[in-house]
Amino acid sequence: MTETPTLLQDKVVVLSGVGPGLGRTLAVRCAESGAAVVLAARTKERLDEVVAEITASGGRAVAVPTDITDRSSAENLVREAIDAFGRVDVLVNNAFSVPSMKPLADTDFDRIRASFELTVLGALRLTQLFTPALAESRGAVVDISSMVIRHSQQRYGSYKIAKSALLAQSQSLASELGGHGIRVNSVAPGYIWGETLKGYFAHQAGKYGTTVEQIYEATAANTDLGRLPTTEEVADAVLFLASPLASGITGQCLDVNCGEFHH
Repeated sequence: MTETPTLLQDKVVVLSGVGPGLGRTLAVRCAESGAAVVLAARTKERLDEVVAEITASGGRAVAVPTDITDRSSAENLVREAIDAFGRVDVLVNNAFSVPSMKPLADTDFDRIRASFELTVLGALRLTQLFTPALAESRGAVVDISSMVIRHSQQRYGSYKIAKSALLAQSQSLASELGGHGIRVNSVAPGYIWGETLKGYFAHQAGKYGTTVEQIYEATAANTDLGRLPTTEEVADAVLFLASPLASGITGQCLDVNCGEFHH
C-alpha cells in the first residue's frame, strides 16, 4: 500500500455510495490508512473494480451490492460486514442521488421523495442497523453533506432540503448515540475537483463556448484559497473524523470548500 499515516489501522470501515468520484477515493484512502473496507453500492461492477484496486495494493476489501433504500438489502450488508471482518468501527454514509436542478416551484415531488429516501432515510437505516456493532467498538459515523447547506442559490433547493435534513439527523444521532460511545459527525464538501467535476465542466465549456480552465478559474475565484478542494482533501477530512484523532468530536460538521463559505 502507499505509505500514509495509519489513522485507521486495524479498523473496519463500511462505506456506502461507492461511485467513480469521492466514493472511490474514500475507499482507497481508508485502505491506505490501514482499514479493512466494506464497499456498498447498487452497481456490482463498480464495486468489484475498487476492490480489485485495493487488494492489488495489499489492502483488504470486500464488495457487497446493496440498495440502502431496501431494509432486507441493508440488513444483508450488516451480516456480510460482520462475517467478513468480525466487527465494524466506522460507517461512512456517502450515498446520494443526482439532485433535480429545477426551481422548487417546478420540481416534481417524486424527485424530492426519491432524493430524501436515499440521502436521508438510507443513511438513517444504515446507522440504525449498524448501531449494535458500532456500540461494541465505540465507533464513529461520518455523513457526507454538501456546501448547499450554507447557501440558498437558485436550482439547488431540493438538494438543500435533503442535505439539510441529513445534517439535522446527524446532530440528533450524535446526542442519542453518544451514551453508547458512538460519535456522529458530518463533512460538507464544496465543489470537489476530480473526474466527475472535470466532466461536468467539460460539458459546460462545450455548451457555452468556453474552456474547462476558464470555468475552473471563475469558480475557484469565489474561494479564499483561489482553488477547489480535491477528492483526496475531502476524503482526508472524513478519515480525520473517523479516526482516534477526533475522539473528542461529535455532532459537528467540518466544511471542506477552500474558504468559499465560512461556518
